[in-house]
Amino acid sequence: MCGIAGAINWGDSETVARMNSVQAHRGPDDEGVWETRLPDGGMVALGSRRLAILDLSLAGHMPMSTPDGRLTITYNGEVYNYPELRRELEGKGYRFRSGSDTEAVLYLYQEYGAASVSRLNGMFAFAIWDDQRKKLFLARDHFGIKPLYYCHQGARFAFASEIKALLEIPGMPRRMNLKALNQYLTFLWVPDPLTMFDGIVKLPAGHSAVYSDGDLRVEQYWDLKFPEAGHDFKANEAELAAELRERFIGSVKSQLLSDVPLGSFLSAGLDSSSIVAAMSQISAAPARTYTIAFPPKYRKGEVTFDDTDVARQTGNHFGCDHTEIVVEPDVVDLLPKLVWHMDEPVADPAIIAAYLVNREARKTVTVLLSGVGGDELFAGYRKHAAYDLAQKYQRIPRALRDKLIEPLVMALPSMRGTSIKGQVRLAKKMARSASLSPRDYFLMNSTYLTEAQKESLYAPAVRESLNGNLGAWPSSAALDVSLKDGSWSRHMDYFEQVSGADFLNQMLYLDTKAFMVSLNLTYNDKMSMASSVEVRVPFLDWELAEWVASNVPPSLKLHGGTTKHILREAMRPLLPAEVLEQKKAGFGAPTDHWLANDLQEMVDDLLSETNLKNRGLFNPAAVRRLVDEQRSGRQDWSAQVWQFLTLELWMRTFIDRGALAD
Repeated sequence: MCGIAGAINWGDSETVARMNSVQAHRGPDDEGVWETRLPDGGMVALGSRRLAILDLSLAGHMPMSTPDGRLTITYNGEVYNYPELRRELEGKGYRFRSGSDTEAVLYLYQEYGAASVSRLNGMFAFAIWDDQRKKLFLARDHFGIKPLYYCHQGARFAFASEIKALLEIPGMPRRMNLKALNQYLTFLWVPDPLTMFDGIVKLPAGHSAVYSDGDLRVEQYWDLKFPEAGHDFKANEAELAAELRERFIGSVKSQLLSDVPLGSFLSAGLDSSSIVAAMSQISAAPARTYTIAFPPKYRKGEVTFDDTDVARQTGNHFGCDHTEIVVEPDVVDLLPKLVWHMDEPVADPAIIAAYLVNREARKTVTVLLSGVGGDELFAGYRKHAAYDLAQKYQRIPRALRDKLIEPLVMALPSMRGTSIKGQVRLAKKMARSASLSPRDYFLMNSTYLTEAQKESLYAPAVRESLNGNLGAWPSSAALDVSLKDGSWSRHMDYFEQVSGADFLNQMLYLDTKAFMVSLNLTYNDKMSMASSVEVRVPFLDWELAEWVASNVPPSLKLHGGTTKHILREAMRPLLPAEVLEQKKAGFGAPTDHWLANDLQEMVDDLLSETNLKNRGLFNPAAVRRLVDEQRSGRQDWSAQVWQFLTLELWMRTFIDRGALAD
């Protein structure tokens, strides 16, 4: 696992050295810069910061070149089928100088060119310079587990694992992208391929790119496919559960490949518990497991925390070397630092919990396994179960819904500080979206600010700019969220890609393409690498995912209102009953407590009328109304207040004065 960087005709080798330095947390074990000159006097430089996982010796140093010097690679990731690929390449006459998977990726490209990417099973982002053809090949893994940012300006091209590395290049844009801002207010994060920086974009998951002589060509090499709705699935439930269990254990086994200490996150949930159960089947050695917990005062009225007792019992059940990390962070000091690590504003306070558990685990391990991806493969989110409920709700006469049920639900108080706060929030989401078409229901439930709310929050100049420059998008007349601003343009494209599939599978596809990669995988990468920890995700073995998509019917993912039914049945022989019965909690943080206590002064300072007026993006009175209603308990605007707070911290860090040092 590493940080990579590179530049063509932009700066010099010292520039790439600075790009390396600002990503030092991604690779504290080694660093390198490779440089060559082009016939026209131009420059190509590649950089690497290495976190040594396989072959800890200097033989794994990067950037790494082929013996003849034609190809040079800078590489971030792990390829789990590396041993098989190495044997194949050795059979073709390749002679390895190291035990690293980097060398296998390099030789595989030498043998098969761009087609080599489809042979890799793992997580990766890499770039290979071909000095004979004078071209740069870049690739990002199938699901986008590892990040890859780039900026292309004619004959100038640069890329890196983190945006802050790109900002080390002279002349790199530091402007906010207003279209991305509009999406951020919609989702709490910015969907790929945009970033909040104008001119800096992400290579999408499952894509490769070739840069040559000023031209950049981006192509998709893989996508998750689903059968048409009504497809006749042949296997029965028992057979599917048995094969799924075998395939999942195989995925976990392949991802235990490591020359450094390895462990796993362990919550009360099904996904991480399944990983630990699989580890216990593979090795008799006790698995190292890590659970994060907050003190009782933080948990009042929160429903996003796992039951740490269940995690502890699961650890004991499998004989794990279990560590429970109880944290009481100085969030005022920590939040600005994590905004710097994230590169972009991501308004999910779960980044704090993610950072803290990785930081503490790093004292004993370098690699951790995570359950990210299980919800997207097997329909594990509340919105998936809510869709099933919404279909039943629509059987109630429309007049009764419109005139009685929905007005009553929307009039409910937020119930903040109580254990039913989450249920009230979900009920209000249901009331405003359950009568819509399936597509519009999905879009509504992924929205944190409606179009009308955003328009009231924007300053006039910003509102005019957005309305004047963005095209029209199709929208249902019933949908409260207008699509004309383009916030949903990527989602609409994704819906089109799987329009023939069962609607549950359509939701899962969109979650893997947007929500998972742009939020969950992004903060898992950034918050783990901030502590020099590699996080692996066994559910996102692309061969496992393809098998699930092709063979498991939607009715066995969401079954009778039960989420992840087939995964529960597959793991039932291995897991304790309390895990199988545990309700979905999520990886959260005590947002309400922090906003009402630790962060109150910061909110008042950064979101003051003076600061907002000087910033010129928002209507100060409208923002203040959100803050006041949140504090009084009249409404639950915790996500939205966190959103504006995170955005202001990001602008101060990156736009006003440039990225701060770590």
